[in-house]
Amino acid sequence: MITRVFSAAVVGVDAREIEIEVNTGSGEPSIIVVGLPDAAVKESKDRVIAALANSGYRWPRKRTTVNLAPADIKKQGPSFDLPIAIGMIATDQEEELPRLSRCAVAGELALTGDVRPIKGALPLTLEARARGKKAVILPLANIREASVVKGIDVYGVRNLREAYEFLSRTIELTPSVCDSDTLAHQGHPFEVDFSEVKGQHQVKRAIEVAVAGGHNLLLLGPPGSGKSMLARRIPTIMPPMSLDEAIETTKIHSVCGLLSPDESIVLRRPFRDPHHTISDIGLLGGTTNITPGEVSLAHHGVLFLDELPEFHRSTLEVLRQPLEDGRVTISRASGTMTFPSAFMLVSAMNPCPCGYYGDPKRECRCSPGQVERYRQKISGPLLDRIDLHVEAPAVEYKELSDTIPAESSAAIRERVIKAREIQKRRFAKSRKVTCNARMTHAQLKEHCRLDDRGNELLKNAMTDLNFSARAYDRILKVARTIADLAGSDSIAPDHLLEALSYRNLDRRIWS
Repeated sequence: MITRVFSAAVVGVDAREIEIEVNTGSGEPSIIVVGLPDAAVKESKDRVIAALANSGYRWPRKRTTVNLAPADIKKQGPSFDLPIAIGMIATDQEEELPRLSRCAVAGELALTGDVRPIKGALPLTLEARARGKKAVILPLANIREASVVKGIDVYGVRNLREAYEFLSRTIELTPSVCDSDTLAHQGHPFEVDFSEVKGQHQVKRAIEVAVAGGHNLLLLGPPGSGKSMLARRIPTIMPPMSLDEAIETTKIHSVCGLLSPDESIVLRRPFRDPHHTISDIGLLGGTTNITPGEVSLAHHGVLFLDELPEFHRSTLEVLRQPLEDGRVTISRASGTMTFPSAFMLVSAMNPCPCGYYGDPKRECRCSPGQVERYRQKISGPLLDRIDLHVEAPAVEYKELSDTIPAESSAAIRERVIKAREIQKRRFAKSRKVTCNARMTHAQLKEHCRLDDRGNELLKNAMTDLNFSARAYDRILKVARTIADLAGSDSIAPDHLLEALSYRNLDRRIWS
């Protein structure tokens, strides 16, 4: 007798349906797992045998072959334990399970027969729905995550016996219900707020512009000027994620095992701040099994690189493709994967190793050679991909001692949301472009037209400051965002001048 159980394998951040066939035949009692399994899948037979015995079942005392089809997809992880065990029980008892053909099953088994949580429950559920399955059976700890998917029943099981008895209609279970629309609009208070930041009005304005258009940002200033503090408050003014964005972000966190059991969906935009000792693989993604890196974990959120020149130059250079394309392609011996990585890059750095170059009150202790080597750690092509370069000076005592609270994050966020709504209407016909920073060249020509005065201003700036063609595009995109914040249909000279003021810092300091 052959029993077929449907499950799924995580490939990148998506899942592919896997059909598990269990067949018994003549020969010495043994279990053979075929279909390109990794070590964790090969070890499943030992976990399954113990779980079957401790759950009151027995495995077929025959030569048992477990085939994981299609055979050209590598099967990884312990999530196939539960479907393999169910297939063995049904084959041994020669029993047809009424619900088996319309369900997808996944879960890791403990030796006691308990079902443990797995990674990738959300993409697995999405794949099951896409394949026409009516239900999915998962570990109880994963049902909050999977139940955000509409159009499919999600059942949580505690152990192997409960799963098998449900499939054989011995018992009934209640599907988990989650109102994903309500979840997507829930408010989640932040522990920090822009009202706590004293001074730095110009920097706050630049941050508002950057968030309103999804632009990349570089903060440059001496130690203690509040660069990191400002960066960590950026998520408080970002617009809420749509349901599609939340599900896409949750998929990435799910396959990386970063969702807590009581978290059904990622509602806050991610804020990732890796240490400067991170490797190329840690930032971009990779390893033998090709898992997402920090650039993908920051998808639809913020990637914050503090002390930018302290990162290895080779590590920073791998950011070029994700910054330009919003995705990252990783090639290894085991294959090639493409992960989404549409994030907002926020970086901070000192102007020199000691941090006080150009400071009017503190003397810089660095030699010209040290300053030059420090700045050369950041390449010109990477700087070109950062839209706004903003100086964050030291805060004066008068501003620090001021008792009047600054503008709150809620007030700034309201203006950002209005600007994003304008962009949403502007790019309604485009699925990939959602903000000004992602405009294509054709959209740039359509939406960023300048009048004669604006063209003359930009021409003089390009000539005097020697901006690149990429910088030209990014200046126009930032000017379009400033116009959106002002509620203007066209880009006025004032909008263009403000955008230019956010680009000359690298030329003034690096020259």
